[in-house]
Amino acid sequence: LEVDALDGRPGVFSARYGGPGLTDTDRYLKLLDELSQYPARPRTARFRCIVALAAPGRTLHTSEGIIEGQILTAPRGAHGFGYDPVFYVPEHQAAMAELPSAIKNQISHRGRASAAAKRWLTANLASIDIE
Repeated sequence: LEVDALDGRPGVFSARYGGPGLTDTDRYLKLLDELSQYPARPRTARFRCIVALAAPGRTLHTSEGIIEGQILTAPRGAHGFGYDPVFYVPEHQAAMAELPSAIKNQISHRGRASAAAKRWLTANLASIDIE
């Protein structure tokens, strides 16, 4: 999760944001508390995932998946995990945690990165030398 008002934090440390032993709820509440200190800053954010396909000693391909959104001021919804209750997806007018799994899987950053990696593999599998 990259939050613009926090200069891209928590970023790659999203799962460890706030320190060890915190629950998902603890982490998103910490995020909301930190954002409350910057009320004039935009609450724009994105989930980003990178999938790397590798062979011994080299990277074959990387794919990126991004979903843009905003951080809510309070959690909404009961589905999903992590920051889903506070991540609002404007095109669906809902928090990620309010979306049915089928829709969430179609639009998620992980799904997008995985689909791009699959397309690349499908197009290039015959020509890949992995030895």
